[in-house]
Amino acid sequence: MLRKFSNSRTQGDNIKLGTLTAFSAGMVNVVSLLLFLSFSSNVTGYYAILAAEIVKGNWYQTAIVFAWIFLFFMGGFVANFMVIHFNKRNKYFAHSLPISLEILCLLVVGFYGQFYYRETLAETELLLAFLLFAMGLQNGLTASISNFAVKTTHLTGTTTDLGILFSMFTKREFRSNPVLKKRAWLLSAITAAYITGAIVAGIAYFHIGFKLFYVISAFLVVVIGYDAYKIRVVRYYWNSSRKKCKQVQAQDARERLVGAPVEDLE
Repeated sequence: MLRKFSNSRTQGDNIKLGTLTAFSAGMVNVVSLLLFLSFSSNVTGYYAILAAEIVKGNWYQTAIVFAWIFLFFMGGFVANFMVIHFNKRNKYFAHSLPISLEILCLLVVGFYGQFYYRETLAETELLLAFLLFAMGLQNGLTASISNFAVKTTHLTGTTTDLGILFSMFTKREFRSNPVLKKRAWLLSAITAAYITGAIVAGIAYFHIGFKLFYVISAFLVVVIGYDAYKIRVVRYYWNSSRKKCKQVQAQDARERLVGAPVEDLE
């Protein structure tokens, strides 16, 4: 899920990455809406707000909204920076580091919200900034390592692509195209996971509040841990197979030596 890069990824890799991260993004977006009355998984609406605040001459609010947009941008920048600079050393490390930073941001929001949050405007703006940076990290990572096939923090482009694909499926020649069918399955899975995460978060919020960020963080730890486990399993079986192969080769060599004619041994 996190070990492979760009065109080496399979459809299964992208579906696992897309559904799991979309589920967490749906949870983050809904809980930020319920807590802060603002979305955190995309910045489309914030561009309109930025323009409106500029027209009104509200320069403080203009600066805040610009900072939110910039932090989402920086999340994508940092995620891809880590991927392209650390990829040659260790793909898993390069791909898991942005999610680790995302988890740290979510834990900061959850911890501060649980113990210190007083619902002031400044606090709300700051915590929302952390969430926008975290979502920028996630979206930048998934897009970067999947060759832009997977984007999971918002569904605007996904919904548009699905509309285009389903219109293409009205013709038989496109319905039999395996590339288009795989794309449709991937986008449908991402959409379903996002909606499911949003519903789960909406229900859980009324019971645990800010602690929900701990749950989301734990979910992302599973995403990182899945590949760490897979790497260990692969290494274990690789080392075991190499050891067995060497043992078989040594046994064959001994058998050939024992069964060799006397003149050959001399």
